[in-house]
Formats: sequence, structure tokens, C-alpha cells
Amino acid sequence: MTACNSQSPDTAGSPEASPGAGGSGSQTLVMATSADYPPYEFIETASGSEEIVGFDVDIAKYITEQLGYELQINNVDFNGLIPALQAGRADFVMAGMTPTEERKQNADFSEIYFEAKNTIVAQQGSNLTTTESLSGKQVGVQLGSIQEGEAKEIEGANVVPLNRINEIIQEIKAGRIDAAIVEDTVAKGYVESNPDLEFNPIPNAGESGSAIAFPKGSPLVSEFNTVLQEMKSSGKVEELVTQWFGDE
Repeated sequence: MTACNSQSPDTAGSPEASPGAGGSGSQTLVMATSADYPPYEFIETASGSEEIVGFDVDIAKYITEQLGYELQINNVDFNGLIPALQAGRADFVMAGMTPTEERKQNADFSEIYFEAKNTIVAQQGSNLTTTESLSGKQVGVQLGSIQEGEAKEIEGANVVPLNRINEIIQEIKAGRIDAAIVEDTVAKGYVESNPDLEFNPIPNAGESGSAIAFPKGSPLVSEFNTVLQEMKSSGKVEELVTQWFGDE
């Protein structure tokens, strides 16, 4: 597996990547992700290798191994993931991505493999615990995310899109934005590392759940769904959920 940074996304278009080739061991599939979304995907620096790891990565590795593919992972800003599929620079995307109706116009999706809730992340004691409390506030969201769309539905909220979740957290800590809408499993990790922050769950307003995105018409959809169904029935998905999220 090769973890490439966002400054070299063109490696995803290399001749090695041959999607839908029927599982030959010589074929490499390119996965695009936004590696700033722990525990789904993030850069592990402890070993010095800067490897991209996480829940999505483990699922992708399991599926590609079962199908006989090699796997290459490229790190791309979240709002560039669907364009990477459309441009042929990736065979699939895993990034905790929800298959909204808008995204379905530009990509095909696997079945849902995990569902989580949104939360409001803010400084401790800020009393920003409901969507109504965000009226008139600066609310950070990840650019291109489902949370951006939901924040825009909050009456009076001033939505501030940013590329990376860690940027959003730093903006809250610096007082340049008041709060952010972040998925609960991701918010939990950031709040544990930043005890001056808190998070409060809010109801999902629309579509929810994470799925794998593919270029339109990709034969990989059915291949991946077959393995996902096996992972669910065997308990493998639940095992990875417990490993990365704890008891959900």
C-alpha cells in the first residue's frame, strides 16, 4: 500500500490502476480519501512512516484482499474526492461519505456500511448545544461534506467551510468561529485530545450513513457489495466498529 499526499494526486491515474479487472492479483485499485477524519482515516505518524490508517482503510484492505487486488491510497481534500473519480484518478472513494441524492448524480455507491450522528463541537460552557443556539454564530464545516449542507439549513447560522477537520478545530480554539458540525465518532476523538472543547449530538436532518463511492457504471460496485454483505453477516464489520469506535 502506498500513501500519497494531496500534492501528488496524479499518481492515482497511473497505468497500474485497472478497475474492474476481475480480481487479478496483478491489478492495483486506487482509493482516494481525505485523511483528516479519525477514526475513519488519518495519518499515523508514530512509526515515522506517515501511513494512512483507520476504519475505512481496514475495510478497504479487507475487501481488496478478498477480491485479489492490490491497494494504493491517495490523500485528497474532501471536496476533491468525487472529481477524482470523475477524472479517472481513483477507482473508489472511502471517506465516511454519505450517498446523498446530489452525489448520486456524479457517482455510484455501495450499500451503507456504517451510520453515525452529527454533533455540535464548541468550547466548554458555550451553551451551543442545539441547532437553534447556532443562529447568528460562525459555524465551521468541512467543505463539500454533508454537514455543510445541513449547516446551511440552520436559520441565521453563518456557515464557514474549511478543507480539513483539524483546521476547523483550531478555528474554534482560537475563537475565530463559534462552533462546528462534525460527525460524533470524529468529534469524540478531537474532544478527547482537546478537553477545552465539548460536543453535543443533534438529530440527523436528512440522509445519513457511510458508503463507498465509485465512478458511474463501475463494475466494482457489485464486487464490493458482495464482500460487504459477507463482512456484515460474519461480524467482521462489527469487529472493526468496536476496534475503531469502541462500543457504539
